[in-house]
Amino acid sequence: MTPTPDPSSDRGPDAGRSHDRPALRRLVAGDLDDFAGAAWGREARLSRAADLAKHAEGEQPDAFGDLFDLGAVDELLSRRGLRTPFLRIAKQGTVVDSRHFTGEGGVGAEVSDQVQDDRVAALFADGHTVVLQGVHRTWAPVADLVTELAAELGHPAQTNAYITPASSQGFSAHYDVHDVFVLQVAGTKRWHVHAPVHADPLRSQPWNDRAGAVAARATEDPLIDEVLEPGDVLYLPRGYLHSATAQGEVSAHLTIGVHVLTRWAVVDALVNALTDDPALRGSLPLGIDAADPEALAPHVEAVAARLAETLAAPDPGRAERVARRLRRRAWTGNRPEAVAPLAQAAASTSADASTAVRCRRGLSHRLRSGDDGAVLLELADRTVTLPAGTRAACERLLDGQPVTAGELPGVDPDDGAVIVRRLLREGVLRPA
Repeated sequence: MTPTPDPSSDRGPDAGRSHDRPALRRLVAGDLDDFAGAAWGREARLSRAADLAKHAEGEQPDAFGDLFDLGAVDELLSRRGLRTPFLRIAKQGTVVDSRHFTGEGGVGAEVSDQVQDDRVAALFADGHTVVLQGVHRTWAPVADLVTELAAELGHPAQTNAYITPASSQGFSAHYDVHDVFVLQVAGTKRWHVHAPVHADPLRSQPWNDRAGAVAARATEDPLIDEVLEPGDVLYLPRGYLHSATAQGEVSAHLTIGVHVLTRWAVVDALVNALTDDPALRGSLPLGIDAADPEALAPHVEAVAARLAETLAAPDPGRAERVARRLRRRAWTGNRPEAVAPLAQAAASTSADASTAVRCRRGLSHRLRSGDDGAVLLELADRTVTLPAGTRAACERLLDGQPVTAGELPGVDPDDGAVIVRRLLREGVLRPA
């Protein structure tokens, strides 16, 4: 997930693993390289369950039932103590105020916004769509898939679940500012997809800013008018208009939202990396009317000229500074594979040369050398310093495959066990 150009120094999530992209393989039929080159960020694609099954290794789970189903919905709503904003409820594009389906948590739960299952049931019976938000944080199988997918794509991802009563529509035609994979889980839903009214919208350019154009485009013939059945997957790049209506039964689908890193993010990081230039940090004149284009014009031109001059000059360290800024955004977008805190703590004190461990899936990291020869392991929120001479051992520990301290190159088993225990404490490794 790190956009630095030196692969030898950048060990991103699960670096060194096979590039078979198993998570993406579950969502896209046909050639994945063709999808990456021709469809990614460019065109909507529908993958039918039967076509996905042709590419599956072993038995294909039935309609994503291993990930999520209607039973999971009931459990989350009734037994998991959900609070806002993990739940939204809407009907025909109108979102219900959360006060209508949340309340006091009762004795021992001093909260006032806990989901009330009976109120949700009444709203659902009245034709409202239930939206479970952040399912990648509340349901383990979905979390595992999203962790793997985000690592494969190099872009952060999240998941919502949409459960719609029979013959109902939760949201009118709109577009998202992120790419989506729609996984039909239960029932059927008819989707209408239209071409963008604003291509590649940024997060600051939501659909309601162009509501008139969206409404007009939605009256035109759609690019896609298809009924999704359980096991089908629809990919939509950001900006594509879409709406969906459940057919004659309750319908549920998962939407995996991919919060793509864009070229504009590179521009933003590039400009923000210029804070060391005193000429660009100077104050505007006292008393200036910044709302007056004529007063501001000479300063705009001066800044533009300085930017052009600075960006045109060779700068070997520019890519590194930009990469560091992009890493902050990319690396904090997803949590890595979960660890069991009690088991992890026990392993961090008891691991020896025979203990098998592996790097946590989806853990964003970068391995580099310090000025004094120490090995620096950069993580999303901190840097771990390890002794000089341990780089080969660290690379093996971080390649995603199980290994024991006794198998690590360049260190003896006892020293390897010390490194393993340290990285278990840091949450980099987990017992295999």
